[in-house]
Amino acid sequence: MADTGVVETLLRRIEKVDDGVDSLETANVLEVDHQVIVGAVKSLQALGDVISAELRSSKHWELTEEGKETAEQGSHEARVFSSVPLEGLAQSELMKLSFGKIGFSKAMSNKWIKVDKAHEGGPRIFRAVENIEDQVREKLLQVQKGSSSQLEEKEKNELKKRKLLSEVTVKSYWISKGSSFSTTITKQETDLTPEMIANGSWKEKKFKPYNFEAMGVAPDCGHLHPLMKVRTQFRQIFLEMGFTEMPTNNFIESSFWNFDSLFQPQQHPARDQHDTFFLSDPALAHEFPQDYLERVKKVHSEGGYGSQGYKYNWKIEEAQKNILRTHTTAVSARMLYKLAQQEKFTPVKYFSIDRVFRNETLDATHLAEFHQIEGVVADYGLTLGDLMGILHQFFIKLGITKLRFKPAYNPYTEPSMEVFSYHEGLKKWVEVGNSGVFRPEMLLPMGLPEDVSVIAWGLSLERPTMIKYGINNIRELVGHKVNLQMVYDSPICRLET
Repeated sequence: MADTGVVETLLRRIEKVDDGVDSLETANVLEVDHQVIVGAVKSLQALGDVISAELRSSKHWELTEEGKETAEQGSHEARVFSSVPLEGLAQSELMKLSFGKIGFSKAMSNKWIKVDKAHEGGPRIFRAVENIEDQVREKLLQVQKGSSSQLEEKEKNELKKRKLLSEVTVKSYWISKGSSFSTTITKQETDLTPEMIANGSWKEKKFKPYNFEAMGVAPDCGHLHPLMKVRTQFRQIFLEMGFTEMPTNNFIESSFWNFDSLFQPQQHPARDQHDTFFLSDPALAHEFPQDYLERVKKVHSEGGYGSQGYKYNWKIEEAQKNILRTHTTAVSARMLYKLAQQEKFTPVKYFSIDRVFRNETLDATHLAEFHQIEGVVADYGLTLGDLMGILHQFFIKLGITKLRFKPAYNPYTEPSMEVFSYHEGLKKWVEVGNSGVFRPEMLLPMGLPEDVSVIAWGLSLERPTMIKYGINNIRELVGHKVNLQMVYDSPICRLET
C-alpha cells in the first residue's frame, strides 16, 4: 500500500477539479518523486472504481549531465574566450584545459579568437572581439526552466548533437474521479471468513472483485530426490579428490565376485539365504577367468601368500550362484583384477555410489536395499595412516569434522576400522562407515605386485546425509515432536555393513 498521506492528498486534489489532474504535474507540486504518485494511483485502482486513470505518453527535452554543467558554467567556447587574457595565451597552455580542445574549435568557428602562428614563443591565441554572447548557455537555461518550446527544432537537434540535450519519453497518468469516488479510503476484504458469516458483518463489508482471468499458482513439477542431490555432492567430492568412478550398472553379480574373490569363506553367514537374494533364473554364472578362479580356490582351501587359508572344501557350485549384489565391493574386486592384468602397475583411485541389496524383513528400521558409497586407493606402500588421512579429508569436505576410529574385523581387510562421527542432534558418537586395508589373500591371487597396498572404505549414502544436514531438517519435515533415535534408526538412516 502506498503512503496514506500521499493517497489522501491526491484524492483531495482530484476532488477540487472537474476534469482531472496529471500525475507528473502533481508530483512537481507536491515535490515528491513521480513514482510515489504512480504507487498511489496503483493502490487506489486496487480498491475498485475510486479513480479513473488513463496512461499517457509525452516527449520532452531535458539536459544531460554535460548539459547541466554547461548551463551552470557556460559553454566550452565561452569558457575558452574567458580563459584568454588581453595579452594572449599560448595554444599549448589552452589545450591543457579540460574544455580547451572542443572550445577552441567552436570559438574559432564563431570568430571569437584568432591564432598568431608566427609568434616567437610558438602559436599564441588572442581575443578577436571584445565581448561575446553565450547563446548555448541561454538556450540550455530555457530548457531547464521548461521553455523548450521556444527553441526551434534545428537548435534542439544541434544541442542534442553536442550531447547537451536528450529527448525522453515520459509516461504519466491522467487521473479523474471514478464511479465510486470518495476521499475516505476503505480497505476491501479479500476473503469471506466464517466469523463474518456467523456475526453477519459481511453485509457491511466491501469485497474486492475476483479476477477470474488471473493465472493460478503453477503446480509443482518434479524435484530431485534429496538422496540424489546428496549423491551428486558426494560424487563431486570424489572427483575433486582425483578419483575415477567405477561402472556399477550390474545389480546381478555372481557369488564368486561378490564373496569368493574377497576371501570371504563359503560358509560365512552373510552368504545364507536369510541375508542374500539368490536368483532362480539364471541361477548360475559360468564365465570366470579360470586361472584366477583356481588361485582363489587354492587360497581358500589350502592357503598361500603367507596365509593358511580357511582349510575347507571350496566348491565351484557355490561360487556360481547368481545374487543381487550385497555390496559394491564386488565391483571394486573386478576393477582391481582388471588393474592387475596390465603389463605395468599404475596407482589408481576409484569410487562408486550405487544401490545394493540385503534380504531383510521390512519393518520400521529395515529396508531391502540402500545406497553404498565406496572408495578404493591402490598404490605402493600405503598404510593405515594413509587411510585415516584420506578419510579425514573426505569427511571434512562433507562437513563432518569430529571423527573417531575403532578396530574392527572384516573378512577381506586387515587391519580394519569402523568410522564414528559425533552427531550434534543425538549428542553421541554414531557409526558412519567401515574401512580397512585389503588382505594379501585377496590381492595377490589377482596378480597385483606384492608391495602394492589397497586401502578402502564404505558407507551408506543415507546415514552421512543425516549427520551432515542435522536432525532439525527432519523435524521440519515430520513435525517437532519426533524421537531423534527413532528417526536415526529409520530405514533412511540405517547403515549396512
